[in-house]
Amino acid sequence: MSVTLGELAPDFTLFASTGEAVKLSDYRGKNIVLYFYPKDMTPGCTTQACDFRDQHDRFSEVNAVIIGISPDPMKRHEKFIEKYDLPFILLADEEHKAAEAYDVWKLKKNFGKEYMGIERSTFIIEKDGKLVKEWRKVKVKGHVEEALKYIQESLS
Repeated sequence: MSVTLGELAPDFTLFASTGEAVKLSDYRGKNIVLYFYPKDMTPGCTTQACDFRDQHDRFSEVNAVIIGISPDPMKRHEKFIEKYDLPFILLADEEHKAAEAYDVWKLKKNFGKEYMGIERSTFIIEKDGKLVKEWRKVKVKGHVEEALKYIQESLS
């Protein structure tokens, strides 16, 4: 399955770091920064989460919520949030249903080994639920600022 710009973003329900079941459509009326990342507590994912944390107020100013998704279990998300004081929710996609819906569950290769995992990706969903921007194979450095700039210039 894949997603198409200009169409409604695929809805899903996952458990959040708050312990609640969260539906993507619960956030209609807000711009959504939906980012998929491989694993809590790893260097690139920590940098990305902290960059989103550091810009959180600026995203709030443009009516945007940040939602992070990885296949990590809830307990690991809770530790990640606590350790880095993350002010946004993380969703546990242990069965990679949301990752498959957004076509970010990919065959990866690392040091000669092949395995399935998350391709770091970010999606911007506007207030009415339409997917308006996507970045795939994200490089962490400068990415959060680029996402914020897109929302400021295109959706505010």
